[in-house]
Amino acid sequence: MKELIVHDAGNAPLYRILLEETFDGLVPLLHSLDVSERKLCLVSDSIVGALYGNEVGGILEKAGFSVVSFSFPAGEASKNLSTVEQLYDFLIAHSFDRNDVLLALGGGVTGDLTGFAAATYLRGIRFIGIPTSLLSMVDSSIGGKTGVDFKAYKNMVGAFYQPSAVYINVNALKTLPPREFLAGMGEVVKHAFIRDAGYYTFLKENREEILGKNEELLCSMIYQSLCIKKAVVERDPKEKGERALLNFGHTVGHAVEKLSDFSLLHGECVSAGMLAAAEISVLRGTLSAEDSRKIRDLLTAYGMQTKVPAPERDEFLSVCHRDKKADGSRIKFVLLDAIGNAFLDSEVSDEEIWTAVQAIL
Repeated sequence: MKELIVHDAGNAPLYRILLEETFDGLVPLLHSLDVSERKLCLVSDSIVGALYGNEVGGILEKAGFSVVSFSFPAGEASKNLSTVEQLYDFLIAHSFDRNDVLLALGGGVTGDLTGFAAATYLRGIRFIGIPTSLLSMVDSSIGGKTGVDFKAYKNMVGAFYQPSAVYINVNALKTLPPREFLAGMGEVVKHAFIRDAGYYTFLKENREEILGKNEELLCSMIYQSLCIKKAVVERDPKEKGERALLNFGHTVGHAVEKLSDFSLLHGECVSAGMLAAAEISVLRGTLSAEDSRKIRDLLTAYGMQTKVPAPERDEFLSVCHRDKKADGSRIKFVLLDAIGNAFLDSEVSDEEIWTAVQAIL
C-alpha cells in the first residue's frame, strides 16, 4: 500500500517501513533482508500472541523459515528487566546467535522490550517491528528508541537501536479495543499539534471515518504521522535537540501515568498532558486561547482523555523533576506558539506546571 525509508544523519537509508493490509508481505520482506537461513523468534504478549501469533508464525513456517515464539503477560507491568532476562534465557536455550532475528509482534510494550533485548543480546541482534496497536504504528515503531521501565519509572533503562525493518498491517487495528485505539490517537494528534496545522484539519474533518476505522483513511493518517516523525528523527536521531519536541504532553503525561500506577494508558496520559502544556503556553502568552480551545475540542471530539485524578502537589512535581527528560533541576517542557508549531523551554516553573495541571483535574 505505502512505503517509507528512514535515513540516518548522513542521509544513508537505514530501514524500510511498509504499510500493508495483510501479513503476507512479511515473507518477501524477510527474503529482501537475506535471513532465509536464520532462526526467527516471534516475540509477543499474551493477547496479541493469541490473536495473531499462529497466523504470522504459520505464514513464515509455510515459507520455510525456522520460527520459535516467546510470549509474556500483556500489560505495562511486564515491561521490565525481569521480562528481558526471560527473553535472554529463551534465546540462549534456542541457540540464537548474532545473525538471527527477533520479530516484535505487538504494541508499544512489545516493541520497546524486544528492541532493547535486541540491542543488548550478544551486543546486538537484528529485529523487525510488526506493530499491531495504533500507538506503536505511529510512534514507538519508528526512531530507534527502545527500553523498559525501572521501579515504576517510565523507559528509564534503554538504548537507541534501529530496527532492520518495520511492517505494518493496518487491518490489525480492527481487533484493537476502542480504548487502546483512542490512546493511540493521543500520539496522532500530537504530531499535528507540534508540526502540521494541515494535518490537524485532516483529523478534524475526517473524525467519523477515522473512528469508524475506514481503511483508506487509517492508512493515510498513519502515513502522515510517520512522515512527520520520520522527518524529525532523521534530523535528530539521538534527541539532542529537535526530537525533544515529540515529547509534547509527555512531561505531565508521564507523571500522571506513574501516579496512576499505570492504570491509565500512555496515550490517555499524553492527551491530558497536552492540555496542560497548552495551558502553560497560554499562561506564557505564546499560544492563543482560541488555539488552546481548538486543541481541547479535537481531543474531546475523539473522546480522548481530558481529565485525570487529582494528585498531591509535592509528589506530582517531584515525579516531574525525576523524569528522564529533566536537565538537572530544570524540566524540559514542550510548548506551542500555534497549532503546528512547537518549541522547547527549560524555564517552566513549578507554579506554572501546577497551575496548568488544575485544568485537567
